[in-house]
Amino acid sequence: MTATIIKGLPVANVIREELAAKAKELAAKGIEPKLAVILAGGDEASRVYAQAKGKVGEKVGVKVEVHIRPDDVKEEDLLALVDQLNADPKVHGILVELPLPKHIRKELVMNRLDPKKDVDGVHPVNRGYLLGGQEHLALVPATPLSCIELIQRSGVELKGKRVALVGRGDTVGRPLASLLIKRDATITVCHTKTVDIGSITKAAEIVVAAAGSPGLVRADMLSPGQIVIDAGINQVGDGIVGDVGEGAAEVVAFLTPVPGGVGSLTTSIIMSNLLKAIGLQGLA
Repeated sequence: MTATIIKGLPVANVIREELAAKAKELAAKGIEPKLAVILAGGDEASRVYAQAKGKVGEKVGVKVEVHIRPDDVKEEDLLALVDQLNADPKVHGILVELPLPKHIRKELVMNRLDPKKDVDGVHPVNRGYLLGGQEHLALVPATPLSCIELIQRSGVELKGKRVALVGRGDTVGRPLASLLIKRDATITVCHTKTVDIGSITKAAEIVVAAAGSPGLVRADMLSPGQIVIDAGINQVGDGIVGDVGEGAAEVVAFLTPVPGGVGSLTTSIIMSNLLKAIGLQGLA
């Protein structure tokens, strides 16, 4: 039996409808949600992502401003832009597209963000809230939240479930572990140095692959009836592949595709974070 494919776009569309309704409520109160995107350098993928945020913003009632700076922008000038956006009461969220030019210290820029405007959840304050179980106070990174949304909106109850989380990175694995613990899942965190990952993944009810290693989770490491969320995005040749290898759909019950799964939700989650940020800033 072939797995049911959990596509991201239908879930994203539901989230966007909810966001549009909330944005209308804010507009009635005189608040126009605004996201500022900082794009430093000529990375083509970053430009595409920035444009995609603008398109989704139009659909849900969020104004997106893109601040483009050249490859040779000075670090102090980029930090000054962050300070300016932090201080602007009409800007409710700030997102810095990565990668930054090599001479710019990423941590310095991320740590300069106002935590309550940090819609990508990269500031240490937001990471601390999440790690401390205070998710309601945190702006959470989009990819981990996308994984949670796909699981929960598929009608799956996380409470008590055995989850094998393959990946411990700062961007997905670690924040996702905190989100899963908060939802009373029983998690085992694996990574590329774990001995016999297959014995752990096979015993789980839900497997989340987020190691950034193409095909790391093979079909023979999975079991019938499982839900598998593939959060890997890896450039292989001219295409994008996940962390779950070929043949998994012939084994498990539910599987997210790459592309078309977790990644399809991230921009909508960013917009959701923006509206949450407005609340955290005491504006609504």
